[in-house]
Amino acid sequence: MKLTLVILTVIAALPAFAVEPDWSAGVPVPTEGRANIYNWSPEDFLSYQTQGKIHTQVYPVTVTGMLPPYAPVKRLLEEDTRNPFRKWIQGLMKGLSGFKTFNDVLKDLGLHEYPKENERGIYAVPYPNGIRPEELMGFGLIERNGAKGFTFSCAACHSSNLFGKTVLGMTNRFPKANEFFIKAKKIVPLMDPHLFQTYSGATTAERKLLEDAKDHLKAVALKHPIALGLDTSLAQVSLSLNRRAKDPYASFSGWHERFPRADIYLDDKPADSKPAVWWNLKYKNRWLSDGSVLSGNPIFTNLIWNEIGRGADLHELEQWLADNDDIIKELTTAVFSSEAPHITDFYPAEKIDLGRAKAGEQIFNNNCAKCHGRYEKAWDLPYSLVLSSAERLKTVAVRYKEQTPVVNVGTDPHRRLGMKSLEQLNDLAISKKNGIVIKAQEGYVPPPLVGIWARWPYMHNNSIPNLCALLTPTAQRPVTYYSGEALNTETDYDFACAGYPVGAKTPKTWKTRAHLYDTRRVGMSNAGHDINIFIKDGKEILTAEDKRNLIQFLQTL
Repeated sequence: MKLTLVILTVIAALPAFAVEPDWSAGVPVPTEGRANIYNWSPEDFLSYQTQGKIHTQVYPVTVTGMLPPYAPVKRLLEEDTRNPFRKWIQGLMKGLSGFKTFNDVLKDLGLHEYPKENERGIYAVPYPNGIRPEELMGFGLIERNGAKGFTFSCAACHSSNLFGKTVLGMTNRFPKANEFFIKAKKIVPLMDPHLFQTYSGATTAERKLLEDAKDHLKAVALKHPIALGLDTSLAQVSLSLNRRAKDPYASFSGWHERFPRADIYLDDKPADSKPAVWWNLKYKNRWLSDGSVLSGNPIFTNLIWNEIGRGADLHELEQWLADNDDIIKELTTAVFSSEAPHITDFYPAEKIDLGRAKAGEQIFNNNCAKCHGRYEKAWDLPYSLVLSSAERLKTVAVRYKEQTPVVNVGTDPHRRLGMKSLEQLNDLAISKKNGIVIKAQEGYVPPPLVGIWARWPYMHNNSIPNLCALLTPTAQRPVTYYSGEALNTETDYDFACAGYPVGAKTPKTWKTRAHLYDTRRVGMSNAGHDINIFIKDGKEILTAEDKRNLIQFLQTL
């Protein structure tokens, strides 16, 4: 008996064992997806998922290339003082950024509040250290050599406010993480580290963080987004790699700070896109909106790209990744197991006409399922009549493709063309060692439509404000529209069209220059996804009634 207890105790103390996924190109994906990507036991799955969600909130890469000192920067922003140097620094920082408090920095970056303690299900997230932070989600501190620096995590771009709930894993409608680097490039080079230390009260260790940030920024190249709501991280990674010597592992002195290599795709062309939702990853075997990442763990890959865009030392990064396999597994588990919000969490189920939704299902299966997969509904279960109205609308199974498709349906090409610049990442030793392969594509992935009701505006470049516009021929779609936060279920969401209210329905407070989306600009075209889909032989095959029914069905996914 004692021996048995000893054996059980030893087994319990052993680390969890995972079945390593096959990340190679073309490996078939079960049509129901891979939510438990490592095939953890139920107990281990919950543990890895929980810890992974914490990593998505507080960036875990301790060797990150950008780690400005927190306390002295906060003091420079917030303290009222007559010291002329500090006032000069404050004026410089405010003049360039408009910030008055450190919390303004976080709000400007589009970060959101942590979910409240009483949230449940997909809206609940484990708090770091078990306590709801005062800062916004996506901000974090890392200690390095006795000083604390601040950085931003996955949640900065991959969490969003949805009618008062913060949804981790959802597209941030207004991500501005790239703006942080743009402003830092203006401010940090003007700061003398020793004067900064003297007049900010920084410690020697904090001064060293600033010196490191100045050095690493030399390897960071940036582009402004073409519109609020779009992200330029693709360009930041590729153009930053172009600032390094031909050997990207070379020392900082090898960076081409003054004479970076030219890029025929990204120097004068946009490749912007919105951050993707996480809950679709489980259904795919190639990643990004164009399916250009053919192999390799996409979470591992994303950390490499993050750090190239932050000017990291690739030797240090490679060692950190090798030493922190558990963190990679935790992050990957959390992202692949992410779930979408359901419309009945925000609207009464009775707003969905069940008869229309069922009719829309048939239209979808006849016209859309071949690209976007099939969705088995609870209303078809033999016991559906005993379910509540909300439960009856739920999807009980998603049947996507074993091989993630890429299709050219005539949408704006700039995002996929820009991926040609990132093919140089295939040459990195860290990519070769970990099976990462990138190949620019001729189209985009028709994604699974789980949670599509909450993913407005539509297309990879946010060019289409709602599903009514998406189901309209290109020539009749809105040329411009205004964007806004999803705060009020009555005014900020057009329920009949599933997305932004447009025209006379647009809230007046949205009508600002920053929130105007103009599809006539390069990279922002709203063309495509109509010919040979719902337009055949020059005529629409869907009536107005068909479209209304189809939208009702899509809102239940």
